[in-house]
Amino acid sequence: MTHASNPRLRLFAGAALISLSPVWVKLVSVSPTTSGFYRVLIGGVALSLYLLVMRKRLAFSRRVWTLLVLAAVFFALDLWFWHRSIIYIGPGLSTLLANFQVFILMLVGILFLGQKPAAPQVVAIPLALVGLGMIVGFDWQGLPGDYRLGVILGLITAICYAGYLLTMRFSRQAAAADMPTREIAVVSLVSAALLGISALAEGQSLALTSMADVGWLAAYGILSHCLGYILIVSSLPQVSTTEAGIALLLQPTLSFVWDVLFFARPMTPMELAGAAIAIGAIYLGSRKPSKQVEGSRE
Repeated sequence: MTHASNPRLRLFAGAALISLSPVWVKLVSVSPTTSGFYRVLIGGVALSLYLLVMRKRLAFSRRVWTLLVLAAVFFALDLWFWHRSIIYIGPGLSTLLANFQVFILMLVGILFLGQKPAAPQVVAIPLALVGLGMIVGFDWQGLPGDYRLGVILGLITAICYAGYLLTMRFSRQAAAADMPTREIAVVSLVSAALLGISALAEGQSLALTSMADVGWLAAYGILSHCLGYILIVSSLPQVSTTEAGIALLLQPTLSFVWDVLFFARPMTPMELAGAAIAIGAIYLGSRKPSKQVEGSRE
């Protein structure tokens, strides 16, 4: 079996590429909105070229188009809040907080979709809060204002990301294709338009004056947004849900590693323990009851 055909290798390679997303945001000198704009613009154009070469048509119903536009709104908001959270609290913690979306989805399932949580999921939420408290400290008022804002923005990111995943799931209920490449291409380009308008309204320039920024943003759009996504989604039908869950945890775990290695983030033993507890809670929260259909994640 070649490396290219190994679904586990594709799965974990994709997770590793996506874990680099906040690193690119931290490295560039452009505004958070501008970096989000170029991520989805470059990724969306790359996916559109792939669809053009493969001669895939965008034959969506009006309902699906509406859901995709709504998903793009959620995704644009996700990037808007997340990129600012990265600036304030770093790639590791901001990514961990964004992955709290599993708890938002769990609560939506319980309150609106009639799903009964499994015992591990019930334990997951208080466990995640304990882990978060160990990372940021339990003296909330004693934290710097920017740090508190970054934590809040990270939690808002989780809400927006959950909204994006839900609308994408609804948009694909009657989809024939296994891979939502067409949907992601549409969402990416609509999100780019929304973030571009936002950047101009904020008085932020979309011009790239540094070749370093061009390189980092190209890596962000092509490697993390486009290639990372394709590797993960193409592998999901061929791997177990446990393996997919472990790969899900690679993103916040590796983002913490990159934060320490590349940006010299100081980590106390309590913060490390808190990160481990929070990541374990995310895993428990993402586990579905055995009779519930497992959905793919971006």
